[in-house]
Amino acid sequence: MPYAHIVKPNEKVKLSDIDPGESRGLDKDVAHVELDKLGKEMADLQELMFAAGMHSLLVVLQGRDTSGKDGTIRRLLSYMNVQSTRVASFKQPTEAELGHDFLWRVHSQAPGKGGVTIFNRSHYEDVLVVRVHDIVPKGVWKKRYEHINNFEKLLTDSSTIVVKFYLHISKDEQEQRLLAREQDEDKAWKLSVGDWKERELWDSYTDAYEDALEECSTKKAPWRIIPANHKWFRDLAVAEAIVDELKGYKREWHEHLHQIGVVKLAELAEMRKVKPKAAKK
Repeated sequence: MPYAHIVKPNEKVKLSDIDPGESRGLDKDVAHVELDKLGKEMADLQELMFAAGMHSLLVVLQGRDTSGKDGTIRRLLSYMNVQSTRVASFKQPTEAELGHDFLWRVHSQAPGKGGVTIFNRSHYEDVLVVRVHDIVPKGVWKKRYEHINNFEKLLTDSSTIVVKFYLHISKDEQEQRLLAREQDEDKAWKLSVGDWKERELWDSYTDAYEDALEECSTKKAPWRIIPANHKWFRDLAVAEAIVDELKGYKREWHEHLHQIGVVKLAELAEMRKVKPKAAKK
């Protein structure tokens, strides 16, 4: 059974039914051993994907403040080849970005064949923040679910493997993490009055996330809800899900690379053929 909670198409989502402190009976030490094995497998699979050049991988990370998006990225990058991996972060739109449709700035960041892109926040901000803060009318953001599904279908139809994670933490855990930042001078730079103000909108964000998870979980691009109170379990669940997705393409990549190898060997054999001797006078 996967560690992540996979949202099936059209499934109703109630985040309060999922324990953010879940650990499946594992302890930290056992999880780290398993994570290390998954990390090595992930690295091998990424190398295959890059070499085959048939698919790309898009990892979407969403979650409340302090849910661990940055920490998850650091863990993934400790296993992935950074030469073919990029991180794209989405903050408040610039003036130029606001002059286009809401997906314009996102599409340009999608990974090319063989590459990996990790979205730190994403196009889902346009059905979350804009809804909670009433930045655009309901009639605008509600239509965006369909646009997002069509966008992600375009990506998957174009051989992009889309893996989406909602990092699920409790309100109490978030408070502890915010307070911990105040006690740690090395992390004080992360402090923001806005984080505490956003906590006042916890229930509104819950409603917005539940609707986004329900409306935009499809067969080829399902949402995975990751219990994230325990950072070590969060990292394990994310790594397992990525490995599970990539493993489904392993045979296809091997066969493609084998065919390339056959062609390359034939070219070398042709080049190394002994040239015919010159005719005697």
